[in-house]
Amino acid sequence: MQAKKMKLTTEIKEYINRSVLCWLASVSTENVPNVSPKEIFNYYGTDKIIIANIASPQTIRNIRQNENVCLSFIDILVQKGFQLKGKARIIGKTDSEFLEMEKILTEMTGGNFPFATITEITLVQVKPIIAPKYMFYPETTEAEQIESAKKRMEFKTNKA
Repeated sequence: MQAKKMKLTTEIKEYINRSVLCWLASVSTENVPNVSPKEIFNYYGTDKIIIANIASPQTIRNIRQNENVCLSFIDILVQKGFQLKGKARIIGKTDSEFLEMEKILTEMTGGNFPFATITEITLVQVKPIIAPKYMFYPETTEAEQIESAKKRMEFKTNKA
């Protein structure tokens, strides 16, 4: 049965733009999970995320064997973002859409990180990620959450 595709909302696109990294989870044929940080990613069209495969041999191997993936990204200070599940495929230089996708991702790298393939993820499920503080203390504002996150980072830095 074909899963229904999800559309990228304006809010999802905004969080992609605000996120420095995303984490892509894939699984090998031996059911060994792999989560890999990805720095160069963006939305593409109405229902796809594209990721430059810069140093991703395990991720590429896994996707060629199992197309099911999960992608997460958050604004680290606001501590909100999204978990996206979807079907991935590896786009190579001979694929018709490669050049258009490559242009979007190369603009992000300034050409400093060459890549030969791109992971394209078609969304099938979307779930918001939200820090527990917002649920336990609904009056929490994003500004307060940012201030709290900065204090925790300062505390951890001074403790190190």
